[in-house]
Amino acid sequence: MYSVSDFRKGLAILVDDQPYYVIDYQHFKMGRGKANIRTKLKHIKTGSVIEKVFSSNDNFPPPDISNRKMQYLYENTGEFAFMDVETYEQVSVPVDSLGDAKWYILENEEYHVLFLDNEAISVDLPSSVILEVVKTEPSVRGDTVSNITKPAELQTGLQVKVPPFVKEGDKLKVDTRTGTYLERAN
Repeated sequence: MYSVSDFRKGLAILVDDQPYYVIDYQHFKMGRGKANIRTKLKHIKTGSVIEKVFSSNDNFPPPDISNRKMQYLYENTGEFAFMDVETYEQVSVPVDSLGDAKWYILENEEYHVLFLDNEAISVDLPSSVILEVVKTEPSVRGDTVSNITKPAELQTGLQVKVPPFVKEGDKLKVDTRTGTYLERAN
């Protein structure tokens, strides 16, 4: 059980039998009464954010969350198939649960998959990934003005803006948090 004194950003708790992450919290005390804690909580499954006030003597159980290292195998009708690298058990994660992470997941790579009540709900990505350019316009001679970009399609279908010198077949480092081009990879 967690008490409000255990609150920190990123802590997972159950509130009204629903799993939440603590996004922000603030202690406040009014007059001679007991202290209260204002919190912002993000629902683990839906991503919705709520604000709640708790008393200083409230307690919260931890949700049944686990993190397993799994290898991505393939996509099949809107579901991504992952295999546990230790037990060889296969799990399907719906594309809706992944959100934008689907653009950065590569076959045969290993990822940490978050499970809530033994149900896969999301994938933890590295801060950047290396993807190959499959389609882009050739650069035009004389395009040397700074800050000019062109669209490029990467191997996962992700569209990014890249500098004019990038060509098809190049490998690019892409930031998974913002979806932007960082640099060419060797």
